[in-house]
Amino acid sequence: MRKIIVSCIFAFVFYSCSNGISNKTEKRPPNILLINIDDMGWRDVGFMGSEFYETPNIDAMAAEGMIFTNAYAAASNCAPSRACMMSGQWTPRHGIYTVSSSERGKSKDRKLIPTVNNEYMPDDNLLLPEVLKQAGYTTCHAGKWHLNDDPLQSGFDVNIGGSHAGNPGSYYPPYKRVPSLTPPTDDYYLTNLVMDKAIYFLKSVEDKPFFIYYSPYAVHTPIQAVKELLLKYEAKTEWNGQNNAQYATMVENVDKQIGRMIGILKETGKLENTFILFISDNGGHYGITKQWPLRAGKGSYYEGGIREPMFAWWKGKIVGGQKSETPVTNLDFYPTILDVAGIEKPAGKVFDGKSIYPLLTKNEKMKDRPLFWHFPIYLEAYVKNDTTTQDPLFRTRPGSAMRLGDWKMIQYFENNDIELYNLKDDIGEKNNLANLKPEKVQELLAMLEKWRQETGAPVPTELNPEYIENE
Repeated sequence: MRKIIVSCIFAFVFYSCSNGISNKTEKRPPNILLINIDDMGWRDVGFMGSEFYETPNIDAMAAEGMIFTNAYAAASNCAPSRACMMSGQWTPRHGIYTVSSSERGKSKDRKLIPTVNNEYMPDDNLLLPEVLKQAGYTTCHAGKWHLNDDPLQSGFDVNIGGSHAGNPGSYYPPYKRVPSLTPPTDDYYLTNLVMDKAIYFLKSVEDKPFFIYYSPYAVHTPIQAVKELLLKYEAKTEWNGQNNAQYATMVENVDKQIGRMIGILKETGKLENTFILFISDNGGHYGITKQWPLRAGKGSYYEGGIREPMFAWWKGKIVGGQKSETPVTNLDFYPTILDVAGIEKPAGKVFDGKSIYPLLTKNEKMKDRPLFWHFPIYLEAYVKNDTTTQDPLFRTRPGSAMRLGDWKMIQYFENNDIELYNLKDDIGEKNNLANLKPEKVQELLAMLEKWRQETGAPVPTELNPEYIENE
């Protein structure tokens, strides 16, 4: 009889402890892993169709999650895209439109005086890591930051190599613009070192949920091959305009580093309670990689400059093997992550994105909504005589763009030129329908002008006295 009682007590205690552990695990907020690759194009990964670049680790995670085929960055180059994602707000609200000066290219080619660019994120803009830290998350930034001098000023507990620098200067020592990281050997690749330190952080986090913003400088220029991978890609056949062997080694190496991170999360038992978002900050550099059939690349507001590879992964919450054609944007990440973490929206905080949590977890359809881009600036051309942009001198001239449903419209401010495309029929934006669809132009233009008024988006009108027309 005593044996039976003891056995019952042991069973009860064991059940209670096990149930307590289970409840503790269930109640613990999920870890958040936000992966933001620099300058990776829409088709620079296997899960978006590339047959030249090899990304097996990224592809495997994408296959187990939800892939988005119409995912966008809120800007077509580094700093403004990152500012939009971290603030959850369109560019007019924070004033970061480009990198450095907005007067890019030769003055004699610029008809308008562009809007002055804000090079730093305003201090009063409450960023995503700040809210997560306030809610009890341990926060880590790994790689490129680009929004102020130190990400520790913006809600991160740990900073691995982040500053206001837009690229490293070199991926081999000395890293030049990343002096805070010391290489263990004379030829240690920067991307590998950033991941080494990110993994150290992951292993050290035990009691608190974590947020890690993994944003490697790669695959941004300078294009410097990972030496042990180069011969393989030099022997590969070009695919769909993709043929840069050095760049391909950088893509594969980023994939390898992400594979290392996923492996550590599995090994430490953290992966099952981790929500993962993967995206790039803007389109691929058109002089280095192609996104065909998308038009143009980084710095342009054609699809090649703003459409991104994206997936979301969350075991037990997101059903794997799904593809969504719903247009989404990195503006949606901030409110989505708060929903995932169970954090209420901060009082007074303006979100220009929408939480995609119901779409991810319940496959609820989102209502059609307009997506907007505003760029009252100039960006000089990367590629000489590039015929994919509006003109060969600039990737971008001052203007705005929007997408609603299948329709995409671009308005340029210099001469009020309008371009209208049906992306369902013309994903390559080859056929400007503005003259054939005047009613659609007026409908979209009215929405765009209303949006600019509501957000205080500046429209440059002052003529540049140094401009020389049709030289």
